[in-house]
Amino acid sequence: MKGSKYKVAIVGASGFTGSELTRLLAGHPHVEIMHITSESHTGKPFSTLHPQFLKIVDKELESASVIDNADLDVIFLALPHGVSMEFVKRWKDKKTKIIDLSGDFRLSTPEVYKSWYNMDHSYTDGFEKAIYGLPELMGEKVKNSSLIANPGCYPTASILSVAPLFAANLVDPDSLIIDAKSGLTGAGIKASATTHFSNVNDNFKAYGIGIHRHTVEIEEQLSALSGTTATVQFTPHLIPADRGILVTSYSKPKVAMDSAKLKSIYEEFYKDKHFIRIRETAPSIKDVRGSHYCDIFPFWDSRTKRIISIAAIDNLLKGAASEAVHNMNLMLGLDEQSGLNQIPLRP
Repeated sequence: MKGSKYKVAIVGASGFTGSELTRLLAGHPHVEIMHITSESHTGKPFSTLHPQFLKIVDKELESASVIDNADLDVIFLALPHGVSMEFVKRWKDKKTKIIDLSGDFRLSTPEVYKSWYNMDHSYTDGFEKAIYGLPELMGEKVKNSSLIANPGCYPTASILSVAPLFAANLVDPDSLIIDAKSGLTGAGIKASATTHFSNVNDNFKAYGIGIHRHTVEIEEQLSALSGTTATVQFTPHLIPADRGILVTSYSKPKVAMDSAKLKSIYEEFYKDKHFIRIRETAPSIKDVRGSHYCDIFPFWDSRTKRIISIAAIDNLLKGAASEAVHNMNLMLGLDEQSGLNQIPLRP
């Protein structure tokens, strides 16, 4: 590409993730947003839905049908699970790269998908084609893919928190416990009783106990990474914050461990990964707010003989939109950091 920009489209831009994708892509030096779609708001300027874009992105929202004959380099699908698969199937013959931010292609088989999402999959061929797009672990495969399954927000933080341990088979694969907390935007833009102010303010609760569909996503990726069968006890919680995920993982090592060794393992594993920051103290969600960074603090508890790893990400960015842009950069052969070096917002 010389002198021109890659042409991209965002399908499903009315939600939080679609808004953040638009913000990142509007400021990306190598892409041009050609189409932004919303079936329920067709004909309205994008900035009427998201006022922060006034005089910045006022492009009119269109129906996704405009993509059928559009000449594009990348399509981003910011749609719910069960909906994305239909568009991937519809556009499977286009010479366009697709990045799907739903859960439709993250799992290994249609059967596993059905058992956790409680629905049949309409495009089973996509499972063979899709690459799980966690750049720090799958970067080389992402570069050569035309269909990316963008990871879930909880799995991104959870997997990165323990990847160095599972990659080297240093922990008991059945010992992993993950305690995760997320801000409200992880529940999506549609209001519900769960996200009602009076039910969230001054409150803190666990949900999806033992049945959250991100459990199997974490298990499958850690199993593939370690060559073993990982079993994860995963419990998510909702916190009264706009955005951010904090994951605390607990695991039992199979080898002798100490603090210096543990830190060295993490630093070596992530030494060339710009967006992973190994911390000396436990991170908070404000340390990464508004950024693509994942901050990780590995801790050896010499009393209980457990490894505790704490990871913080912005669920809308590293857990969704900026992860998708990172994948796009890899797919297009761009610098990984293009359009992603925002400094975290604090306070």
